[in-house]
Amino acid sequence: MDEFVKARPFVERTARGRPFAKGNPGRKPGSKNKTTLIGQALLKEAEEQLLRKAIEMAKAGDGPMLKFLLDRILPKERCIELPAPDHDCDPVERCEAIVDAVSAGRITPNEAASLVTVAGGHARIIDLSEVDERLEAIEKQLQTLKAN
Repeated sequence: MDEFVKARPFVERTARGRPFAKGNPGRKPGSKNKTTLIGQALLKEAEEQLLRKAIEMAKAGDGPMLKFLLDRILPKERCIELPAPDHDCDPVERCEAIVDAVSAGRITPNEAASLVTVAGGHARIIDLSEVDERLEAIEKQLQTLKAN
């Protein structure tokens, strides 16, 4: 093992975040390299033919191609309508309503995960506001006791 380490030549590295010499900022953010530009130019010529071929493959039953096309056509997110819970509703009841919606097939598990995250954040905000109200009440009681 030591022989391998010794045999490797020392390679001087530049500091992280400074791959270019001073005064050379590199390419502008968002600019494309030459390979990307050449590839885009070549695809531009065959763009319509490739799209027609992809559609033909999807129509012929090519599942991955169908998924590929639908992923780019269908919207990524959608609005989800669930019955509005009561303000006194327990966070556990809210999560149960979300699980029921997944079980009924009205929403996907990924959508449910997002909703549970929102419900959890809402519950934390309610808890913090209740703690704040209690703290203010305790501070008022302390001030009253100090005054007496």
